[in-house]
Amino acid sequence: MGWPEIALIAVVGLLVFGPEKLPGMAKQAAQMVRTVRQMADNAKNDLGREIGQDFSELDLRDLDPREVVRRNLLDSPGQARAPRTGRILRPGERPPFDTEAT
Repeated sequence: MGWPEIALIAVVGLLVFGPEKLPGMAKQAAQMVRTVRQMADNAKNDLGREIGQDFSELDLRDLDPREVVRRNLLDSPGQARAPRTGRILRPGERPPFDTEAT
């Protein structure tokens, strides 16, 4: 969310609630955000205690499929890995085989 969106919300808030009620509404919204964050932290701590030490270092963002793809297929966000360069096989030539890989 950028400054234009915040300004638009403030103007709409002024029109809907009026200048006398807007500070109280902003205070209530900030309290609600604080409470939700605290609840999320408590839930994360409870989950960490329940699943034990094995998963204490688990970051929930690592479970996001987009993050898995980004981490494993892309070097950096938005930049694909360069394809491997190798020579092209001639017709009838067998590809290299690594006996230790199987």
